[in-house]
Amino acid sequence: MRNSSPLYSKLILASASPRRVELLGQVGIVPDQIIPANIDETPLKGEHAKDLALRLAIGKANALPAPEPNSLILAADSVVALGSREIPKAETLEVAERCLRALSGRKHIVWGGIAVRCPDGRIVSRLVKTSVKFKLLTEGEIREYLESREWDGKAGGYGIQGRAARFVKTIQGSYSNIVGLSLYDTLNLLEGVGYGHHH
Repeated sequence: MRNSSPLYSKLILASASPRRVELLGQVGIVPDQIIPANIDETPLKGEHAKDLALRLAIGKANALPAPEPNSLILAADSVVALGSREIPKAETLEVAERCLRALSGRKHIVWGGIAVRCPDGRIVSRLVKTSVKFKLLTEGEIREYLESREWDGKAGGYGIQGRAARFVKTIQGSYSNIVGLSLYDTLNLLEGVGYGHHH
């Protein structure tokens, strides 16, 4: 039985990603506060990409001060991987090019870690897996994409919503997870702990 009044009516998003804000907005959720959590995102020695995604999401949720009694903290992290190996965030042209060449003609995994922190310190979390297959990229396509600079700051060196959409042959799993936050899983987690957003 769902109680008629939600336990939590406010949401704090621990992320500076405009893509995550946009995704939440698509389903009518507007965070009451956006407070980016700055944590060390260095993988541990031998850490599997999926464990990294979940650890960082939980780490971000824990990095903020405890929320008010009626508030929840939502944090997320995305890691792109070939096998168990993480493909880095593309901060430079060289890294972006390496990413694209590695992904060309292959299947990669986008691991999405989602964590929701309650005022009592309890954390509920989930790991989402999406498999993405890229077509073989031509030299021209790689060059053109690098020149567009759409890769800048993106996990795996591409953004699915832009020009890279034409590289994607098939997707298995959540599309919104590739953009930065699986909406289905996020809403499930939030509803599960008793979030009811006000309009």
